[in-house]
Amino acid sequence: MGKPSGSTLTTWLSDLEADRLERVLAARPDAVSPPEPRSFSEVADRLQRPASVAAVLPGLALPHLQVAEALAALGPVPCAALADLLDATGTERTRRLDAALEALADRALVWPDGEGVLRMATPLRQAWDSPLGLDAPLTRLLANTASEELRRMLVALGIPSPGTTRKHRLTALLEHHSNPERLAALIASAPASTRKLLERRASHQGEQAQSPTRPHTFRAPSADSEAGARWALERGLLVQDRYSGYGSTRMPAEVALALRGVGWHAPFEPVPPVMRTTSVTSAEVDREAAAAATAFAAHAASVLATCSAAPPVLLKSGGVGTRELSRISRAAQCDDIVVRLVLETAYDAGLLARDGDRVAATDAYDTWAEQEPAERLTALLHTWRTLPLTPAQARDGDGKVLPALAGTPPCGGCVQAREGLLAAAAEFPAHQGVHSPAELGPMIAWHHPLAEQLPQDTTPFATAIREAELLGVVARGCLSPIGAALRTDGAEAPETLAAACERLLPAATRTARFGADLTAVVTGTPSARLAALLDTVADKEVGGTASVWRFSPTTVRRALDTGRTADAIAADLGAVAVGALPQPLLYLINDSARTHGRVRVAPAACVIHGEEAALLAELVTHRKLAALGLRVLAPTVLVSRTPLDKTLAALRAAGYAPVAERADGTVRVEETRRRRTAVPVPPLPGQRQRSVPTVTQMTPVPVDLSTLAARLRAAPPTLPAPDPFGTGVPYGTDTEEIVAAYAKNLAYSDVRQLAHAVDVGTAITVEYVAASGNRTVRVLSELVLEPPYLYAWCQLRDAERVFTLSRIHGIMPG
Repeated sequence: MGKPSGSTLTTWLSDLEADRLERVLAARPDAVSPPEPRSFSEVADRLQRPASVAAVLPGLALPHLQVAEALAALGPVPCAALADLLDATGTERTRRLDAALEALADRALVWPDGEGVLRMATPLRQAWDSPLGLDAPLTRLLANTASEELRRMLVALGIPSPGTTRKHRLTALLEHHSNPERLAALIASAPASTRKLLERRASHQGEQAQSPTRPHTFRAPSADSEAGARWALERGLLVQDRYSGYGSTRMPAEVALALRGVGWHAPFEPVPPVMRTTSVTSAEVDREAAAAATAFAAHAASVLATCSAAPPVLLKSGGVGTRELSRISRAAQCDDIVVRLVLETAYDAGLLARDGDRVAATDAYDTWAEQEPAERLTALLHTWRTLPLTPAQARDGDGKVLPALAGTPPCGGCVQAREGLLAAAAEFPAHQGVHSPAELGPMIAWHHPLAEQLPQDTTPFATAIREAELLGVVARGCLSPIGAALRTDGAEAPETLAAACERLLPAATRTARFGADLTAVVTGTPSARLAALLDTVADKEVGGTASVWRFSPTTVRRALDTGRTADAIAADLGAVAVGALPQPLLYLINDSARTHGRVRVAPAACVIHGEEAALLAELVTHRKLAALGLRVLAPTVLVSRTPLDKTLAALRAAGYAPVAERADGTVRVEETRRRRTAVPVPPLPGQRQRSVPTVTQMTPVPVDLSTLAARLRAAPPTLPAPDPFGTGVPYGTDTEEIVAAYAKNLAYSDVRQLAHAVDVGTAITVEYVAASGNRTVRVLSELVLEPPYLYAWCQLRDAERVFTLSRIHGIMPG
């Protein structure tokens, strides 16, 4: 883990070799993000911030968390003691333990001090309330014990006092209790009631050790309520807790471990679970991945085209509901899971955005629709890779259906589930894949145990795995070239992914095969121009790797209604046809054009006229048109009491082919209007807002780590302490420095008092000047510092209030 050094992280960092230091800085980009640190002490402060440690925890594998939890339970111990607790005594397990410690050290979470004792970042130790189901070590439980009380414990144990100082007595007691065999013998000599009490307490704590990666809560019963507690308290087997309530006792970790016996070891799974594998060739993987990716790209184009033509309506509570999802699914001819996946990734990529009570396509969609399928898929894959939710999640924990685009809070565990999936699928050697994709679940849980598992999953991570299969990321139970490209880091990652998609996905198809059965078949993904042309003249029946459109008199009349002529339609279709257009299709186009426009409808309220008096007479006597209220004005002119658009619809429903006229007698061309909205727009409630794929999150921090490491090694490890008021008294904490930067009206003593209240959580009284100029005095508690504001519970208003730090003029105790 690097050359042993001092007990502080600052000293350990300053003693690292240059290449190792660069590795640590690269693993924790938050420590080097601008402004760049000027000393190792500044780097260490950033690395040990609770938010920084919490951000790196989800990326740890199961053995890393198990080692960290064991170290949190033991406290600072030599590596040998940790290895004994984890049963890492064999050559292979020892090597795996060293690798886990190395990984933790690379993230500056664990490091060795000058005496070979393993230290860990304080926020990491606090990640578990009771690691391994154990309470704190004896050294922490006795931290505030008086010297005389320690002497009485030594007398009860029959240990001669090594000196009169508290330090000597504490050292002697810790040395005695650090020997499991000696503790076991002491407990064996205890009264029966004490042994029963200690064994029950140790068993209760042992039950809490079943989930080593999740926090536990430990609460001891009152000493007065249990027989035999006094004997244990007098010998340090139980310790009085002065801070969790009168009479409450806590069992030191050393005692609980001794009661569990020498054969008990903390969980340590250094190798991933064994999976059933099957042989698979690269060609098979490429073929399946290409088919899945091509189908998804085609479905994505259909889904977004449907949303472009008819923007889905949002529910009042937010999100796209089941009814709209079903409509889009039927129109795009794909499953609900595909619709959800497309909507979420497209919204995050900026192809869709909220527009009032609907979700409409943006201008970016028009550009995306004109691209090749590989480029379309690349944009969606970039977004899927870092999407802070699982887009295909359809049900909540109660089994209720969830709307899409509902603005769910960001879920880091969902991102980790994809990370774990990519890592698990990459574990298999060449030409080997997992027997069933569902079996990847345990592997994901091993690589990222803090990943989110959805309530709807019947097997672990089933939804995340299904998404990867639909996108072509996983094929035949192993990582496809697209998945391998997604794992690439660095500036070349976008180009690598684009190249993989381009290799697997064919170019957009620009031609169609027209059949005598009045169908048009397009293999692959049709180009935007071809799809728009066929959608105008025919109805789409099948989508996916091959799409089928069917022509009918109704669809051809629809094209004629847009102002196109029969010759123009035939010419456009002939330009994209493979070979000549079949004769039945030409007959259909010409026959539809021959009857099209024989009846004209003019706005009056409205007027119907035509050259064939017999035809107009037929309209007047038609039963289905009786509701229009038609009346003969002349042999070739009718008047209707129904508005123009409804009259047109009724005539067409009855089998006629009328056209609409403007007031000047010219034919009105019916155009399809596309709804567009601008980006950026206000996001959905709680929803993330991005207008481009999140490629930047896959690139490293733009800092030259070699230069920074050299500059840190040349600078003093610790900068001189700041002197905020020129008095020689530095800031005591980071909180003081932050408060002083914003609370300009406070004296330094008030700054320290406010910072202490924020750090400790005590109540304070502030003198506050409101924006109106009114001066008031408030008692505040539950302080949360978010510069330039202070969030607190105001006892005067009995509610949470926000206070501007610059308007606080005085601090008094609460």
